[in-house]
Amino acid sequence: MKILTLFSPARLWAIVVKEFIQMRRDRLTFGMMVGIPLVQLMLFGFAINSDPKHLATAVLLADSGPQGRTLLESIRASGYFDFVRQVGREAEGGELLARGDVQFLITVPVQFSRDLLRGDRPELLVEADATDPAATGNAIGALRALVGGALRHDLKGALEYLAPGADPVELRVHPRYNPEGVTQYNIVPGLMGVVLTMTMVMITGLAITRERERGTMENLLSMPTRPLEVLLGKIIPYILVGYVQVALILLAAKVVFSVPMVGSLGLLLVVAMVFIVANLAVGITFSTVARNQLQAVQMTFFFFLPSMLLSGFMFPFRGMPRWAQVIGEVFPLTHFLRIVRGILLKGNGVAEVWPQLWQIGLFALVAVVVGVKRYRRTLD
Repeated sequence: MKILTLFSPARLWAIVVKEFIQMRRDRLTFGMMVGIPLVQLMLFGFAINSDPKHLATAVLLADSGPQGRTLLESIRASGYFDFVRQVGREAEGGELLARGDVQFLITVPVQFSRDLLRGDRPELLVEADATDPAATGNAIGALRALVGGALRHDLKGALEYLAPGADPVELRVHPRYNPEGVTQYNIVPGLMGVVLTMTMVMITGLAITRERERGTMENLLSMPTRPLEVLLGKIIPYILVGYVQVALILLAAKVVFSVPMVGSLGLLLVVAMVFIVANLAVGITFSTVARNQLQAVQMTFFFFLPSMLLSGFMFPFRGMPRWAQVIGEVFPLTHFLRIVRGILLKGNGVAEVWPQLWQIGLFALVAVVVGVKRYRRTLD
């Protein structure tokens, strides 16, 4: 009897039933419990790919001989390279690499076929955007393997004397922007965007819910302020916090990891302002939706997880399927990573940055408008 007094199955069952009822009432938390594992399953199972193929490639075909075209066709058939542009000048191809429009630039030089037929081993130049070594490593390895046998069927008959011995073509690969393939050059600048996304969204996501839970929401409601004024008042102090984080990361990148900083730091700070505002606006929007701080944190994590996985920070962006890339383009982190790596490693200016920057600005504007619309001047 004493044991039954200390532990009652009936009381235990009552607590279990009570928790299930509470779980049913808190639909947002229950949705997160189910939704987050499903998102992880879909992303890791279908979207993440460490061996990216069909990488955007530009071609500079300065020699229209049959051997050069045969070689390009063999490269395309490997599955790693998709020829999306044919350029007429080397500078044009360099601009495409700088903007990130293509991953590779393949140049078939002038008199390629003539030099090949003479046995002079003409060069095939391949320039790669190596800011993310993981995105180009496997493709370059496959390229080295296939160039030697690509012309095997052409070197017959009168050209059979070229087949034995060394490869008839000399492959020259130029990894640009990160020639040594240092992983920190890609990861450390990207951490700036990841840290800002995580902290800015979470901190401001708790802003209004904290007011509501502490009972100070009435003071805000009694003040003669507009919703936009309240939201901006919540956002502005954290902009300074965001700049402190940017400064710390840049300092560590330079001093500890020796990350090259080729471009303008002033331009980077301007871009960081737009990115910080975008994330703060998302956090404020979440705070107007969540009923308590726990829900605000859950919504932050639900936003942060796909942002990090689909932005190209952890895995090559072009290695993901098309539907995952479309979703990834929605998140501001995707565009900020391209901007910060482009400024620091490539020396990009306003012209190269603008195609990504306006998309972050549009996202920030939409998030602010939604937050203002959802803000209520009453406790209800």
